[in-house]
Amino acid sequence: MIRFFDFIFSLAGLVFGFPVLLLLAVIGYFDTGSPIFRQERVGRHQKPFTLIKFRTMKLDTPSVASHLASAAAITRFGHFLRRTKLDELPQLWNVLKGDMSLVGPRPGLFNQKDLTSERAKRRVFEALPGITGLAQVNGIDMSGPALLAETDALMLRTLSIKSYFYYIFMTLSGHGAGDRVS
Repeated sequence: MIRFFDFIFSLAGLVFGFPVLLLLAVIGYFDTGSPIFRQERVGRHQKPFTLIKFRTMKLDTPSVASHLASAAAITRFGHFLRRTKLDELPQLWNVLKGDMSLVGPRPGLFNQKDLTSERAKRRVFEALPGITGLAQVNGIDMSGPALLAETDALMLRTLSIKSYFYYIFMTLSGHGAGDRVS
């Protein structure tokens, strides 16, 4: 049932949000010269997939978790995208394709070995990664690997249609801090 909602909402978001996506891509092009950011992430069953987002950092920024990146790497437009979470909109394509869900653990990077290990212990990789979830709406998505993995596991154990809509509503209403950078 959740996959049905994922498909319908991501398709509707891409179709009806196309003018916004196009506008943000054009502004992003003038901001960095390359508005779309692609990065290999850890997916379901620890299989790699290519996550797409709007670029918020300069082109030469090293591939590290957001909270480990330098604040100087974020562009002015990137700050706006992160604060409003609009940088996440292209991930609706990942959801439509079935690489992600709207709700699930945020996909980590392959170089985040501690997080991958903690999530593997708690069987978090049995689920699709998501755009938002319990850790994001509670502002702990940039916490330590053990706490993040435990929070993800708790969310997956208790995930229902009601909580699925709750996490989406909380995200759309501005809960969570977005990607924080030191």
